[in-house]
Amino acid sequence: MVAVTNTKQTLAAYYATLGTYFGLATGSPGATATPANEASGGSYARVATTWSAGSGGVMNGTAVTVNAQANTYTYAIMCSGSSGNNMIDNVAINSTVLSAPGQIVLTPTYTQS
Repeated sequence: MVAVTNTKQTLAAYYATLGTYFGLATGSPGATATPANEASGGSYARVATTWSAGSGGVMNGTAVTVNAQANTYTYAIMCSGSSGNNMIDNVAINSTVLSAPGQIVLTPTYTQS
């Protein structure tokens, strides 16, 4: 935990520079740069967000709309590139079931504590 607000914001801003592309995974993507279970097929592609500073250690990303095939999606992934083995982080999301190809909207936020 960081006690100095300015330091929190500096760390949050640095985190945001590490990755701007977001995608989906059907199961745990793991803890390496190679995302396991990443969505694929159809018109799936990672989508870039634009980060902006909040305050007190918060960075907000613009909403991204990710095209996905019929499946159950349980994780969002943050990557430094539009493709390849460059996952920076991941987070569990509310399980989202698509019974046909569709879109999932992700709105990234990072809070440094």
